[in-house]
Amino acid sequence: MVVDRFQQWGVALLRIVVGIIFLWAGTEKVMNGGPNGWTAAGFLGHATGGTLSWPFISGTPAEGTIYNPTHDFWVSLSQNATAMSAINSLVVAGEVCIGIALILGIFTRWTAICGVLMMLLFFVAAWDFTNGIVNEHLTYAVVVFFLGYIGAGNYFGLDGWLRQQEWFRKHPGVTTYLLSGFPKQAGAGSQPSPA
Repeated sequence: MVVDRFQQWGVALLRIVVGIIFLWAGTEKVMNGGPNGWTAAGFLGHATGGTLSWPFISGTPAEGTIYNPTHDFWVSLSQNATAMSAINSLVVAGEVCIGIALILGIFTRWTAICGVLMMLLFFVAAWDFTNGIVNEHLTYAVVVFFLGYIGAGNYFGLDGWLRQQEWFRKHPGVTTYLLSGFPKQAGAGSQPSPA
């Protein structure tokens, strides 16, 4: 539960900034995709060999060394037109929808689940350990998980308003998994809890 107003603004700002990053990534793919549209086929087919660094390997690895144990799976997807059509649509729509939902603070818990899943799939596909285990995909997964866990949509987002609507009040189980959770009143005048 975040009670301090300054910290609530900080959580909301983090949620909005991460939302902008997701939205930017999705819209950039749409805008720069050209007449044939954006595709993940190039990445899946040619950039999923992975990288490793110390302490996993020493010296200079041979060019073209494959470290990613899932490499063949991604390459096979890149060669399947039906799969690529679905993947391309899911990546772009996912990034745009996750971005918009985080910016608005709506369906924050469900959005966080989708964002973490997307980033973990990117993490496994890239298998980039040039700088150790930390890379942007894992970092985004952790940040998005935190936003869902803390109930970031409760702080200057639409989840709090939606939770008050009749349908969501009648379906508390669904509400818990979609929105930022139910607030608990700790006493008179206290701020709502994201639990």
